[in-house]
Amino acid sequence: MNHQRLPGLDLLRALAILWVMAYHLVSHGPAFGPILGPLVDLGWMGVDLFFVLSGFLVGGQVLAARASRDGVDWGGYLLRRGLRVLPAYLAVLALYLWLPGWRESPGMQPAWQFLGFSANLFPDYFRNRAFSHAWSLCVEEHFYLLLPLVVVVLSRRPSLRKSALCVLALLLAGIALRAWAWRTEVAPYLHVSEGEDWFFLRYVEHVYNPTWARLDGLLAGATLAAIRIHRPAWWDWMMARAWAFLGTGVLVVAAAARLFGGFVSEAGALIGFPILSIGLAALLVGMASPRILPGRAELPGVRLLATLAFSLYLTHKAVFHLVEQVAGARLAQSSLLALACHGGAALAVAALLYLAVERPGLRLRERLARLRAQPAMPSRKPGDAW
Repeated sequence: MNHQRLPGLDLLRALAILWVMAYHLVSHGPAFGPILGPLVDLGWMGVDLFFVLSGFLVGGQVLAARASRDGVDWGGYLLRRGLRVLPAYLAVLALYLWLPGWRESPGMQPAWQFLGFSANLFPDYFRNRAFSHAWSLCVEEHFYLLLPLVVVVLSRRPSLRKSALCVLALLLAGIALRAWAWRTEVAPYLHVSEGEDWFFLRYVEHVYNPTWARLDGLLAGATLAAIRIHRPAWWDWMMARAWAFLGTGVLVVAAAARLFGGFVSEAGALIGFPILSIGLAALLVGMASPRILPGRAELPGVRLLATLAFSLYLTHKAVFHLVEQVAGARLAQSSLLALACHGGAALAVAALLYLAVERPGLRLRERLARLRAQPAMPSRKPGDAW
């Protein structure tokens, strides 16, 4: 895959993090009005957009390396993934563990679940909600570990039919597992009233968060990457129809939101996520094309937001909580002022995390990658001349 920066994908990443942040900000007071409000209520979809982007970009890197003469350096792949995620993630986890005042909620899952990326598999949101947004990082980490296995299996006697059947099998498995979770863990408690959010939390724990139920977006992104690498003629055809894909993506996402609401229903749980992922994948196709956003075109602030997206995602909920604790009463009178203060504080903390932790980790990753790429110097034997 061509690793040149695609401004359209930067724009999607920037929109995804703003969408997620706005969704979480509503509970801290700022209102977005009758026009933006319904869109903000769907801000949880920003995580699904991140999944599609990750599947496309990481899947594309692996597939391109697999198709090359040298093949994939799996050790280097795991090293790159680790240094991309772990430095900033562990720094923020340390804040959550050692500074209870940093937490947006008092209760927190055991440290081993976050260290082992299993917090989404054993959640207890009735009591422990601090750093709960780490669930999506767990899903991505599991995808990074599953991807090599799938690529190796499909690379043995590769065929379009075999790959299509694999994608279909994973898609149907996700639907089946969500159906089972809904009917056994959620539906029996539809009429139980033990607090307003009791039913919703069961849905989050058993349908929304587990990895096996949330691979649709990553699968959609990886499928697009496979088309780009192994079916370039198809990809060129798609790029030539970027506006059609972009419009289709908007319509499909809007239809999914209209049909399934917050997806907290049996139909939403079963087929809502695949439909949403297809719509977001169509958006990605449109925005990846230079017909939408030429290679050198950049909107002001987009690259900054895209660069800080990971640090923003890790820290924004805690920052919103701290701002509310310090100045909530003063900001209650003005949504615009509250928006500016919460957003400004989140950007400042994310920039600090990026500069102090995330960027050094990325630089270390590049240095180690260059060292791994250098040919080993032959060992010197006695009597050898230099």
